[in-house]
Amino acid sequence: MKVLQSLAKLCAVLAGVLLTTITLITCASLIGRNLLGATLVGDFELTGVVAGAAIAMFMPFCQAKRGNIIVDFFTAKLGQASNDKLDRFGALLLGVMFALLAWRTTLGGINSYVTHSETQILGFPEWTVYAAMVPPFVLTCVIGLHQCLFGFGDSHDEQSELDELEAHI
Repeated sequence: MKVLQSLAKLCAVLAGVLLTTITLITCASLIGRNLLGATLVGDFELTGVVAGAAIAMFMPFCQAKRGNIIVDFFTAKLGQASNDKLDRFGALLLGVMFALLAWRTTLGGINSYVTHSETQILGFPEWTVYAAMVPPFVLTCVIGLHQCLFGFGDSHDEQSELDELEAHI
């Protein structure tokens, strides 16, 4: 799981760099538009392209850290073993869902490449966004399946201890 967590961290760092870069581009465009009367052409297209790729790149880290929303209203009174089984089942469902997302994103990217689909203003090839999304989706799938098969490790126990500590405060 250490390798998977390292890859998830790498994806998250890359996503952060992408979002920081696009934020700086947007700021430059706004400053140029408001102060100089000139703007960066197609900045909103780049924002959409980068945001899509960055969201996909944050997914593996979110799953590795169990950062997805868990609604435990109905399971709060169940024992730890039952909750663990339900969490593993949820990880399985997430893994299957991300396998489907990776598959369909791959097909979308291939179609975009074959049809030479581009953004309207900049002519940015859309297949590159699909290509950037597939590896994080596959990694999220693998992390979910690993968690289903082998459990959540020490991070689950630490999180439970933190939850208990918060409940006492």
